[in-house]
Amino acid sequence: MKTKKVVFMGSKEIGLICLDHLISSQLKLDFEIVGVLTNNRTLGVQEGSISESSQKNGIPILKDLDEFIKLPEVDIVISVQYHQILKRFHLQKASQFNINLHMAPLPEYRGCNQFSFAIINGDTEFGTSLHIIDEGIDSGPLIAEKRFEIPEYCFVDQLYEITFRESVLLFENTLTAIISGDFKPIPQNKIQTQRSEIHYRKEIEEIKQIDPNWPKEKILSHVRATAMPSFSPPLMKMGNKTIKFLVEDA
Repeated sequence: MKTKKVVFMGSKEIGLICLDHLISSQLKLDFEIVGVLTNNRTLGVQEGSISESSQKNGIPILKDLDEFIKLPEVDIVISVQYHQILKRFHLQKASQFNINLHMAPLPEYRGCNQFSFAIINGDTEFGTSLHIIDEGIDSGPLIAEKRFEIPEYCFVDQLYEITFRESVLLFENTLTAIISGDFKPIPQNKIQTQRSEIHYRKEIEEIKQIDPNWPKEKILSHVRATAMPSFSPPLMKMGNKTIKFLVEDA
């Protein structure tokens, strides 16, 4: 059996952690990482980068998707917080499949800002997902997921941290199945849910605008959903004054 060729596409701290786990698993699971694509975007305090880890381990860093297409052989693509949408001819490069780690439950929350909208919607459960990449946005068949309770009065940074930990565990626990292909994809339209939403990056600024006439609970939910450290805070305009909601840990 030939050694499978894997390309990793990713960014942020979770991308780095997943890449490092991939690197350490190559010999055991008999695959080779033949290229890495990244923009080295970080979130919060992060030691190291995807590029540094790739260089340290002798893995080629691809300049762009054009270089990816020119690779002689690719069996599996694994994406973790990659910043570009793959088109059909990109997806066709992998002889087996393309996999994405999406830090939200599917099909409930596709796209961006999923943590914020789960809080605004008053959800009591959240999750993280691994799915086949298709030409849509987080719309491909599900191959694995992990669901968990949202703590009462949870803030967006807390939900992110919980999801981060569960996402790393999901990735690590599913990697053997990904490399072997030992999974049964479930189309998202076969999954019964109360809602299925898609959100875009630009929406976050809209939900940060708080109306003083809203009920107290709605104001508090928008504050909890959008007061993320290191990002611009939610705002309330009253007359010629602007109130910024800056949240600190007790």
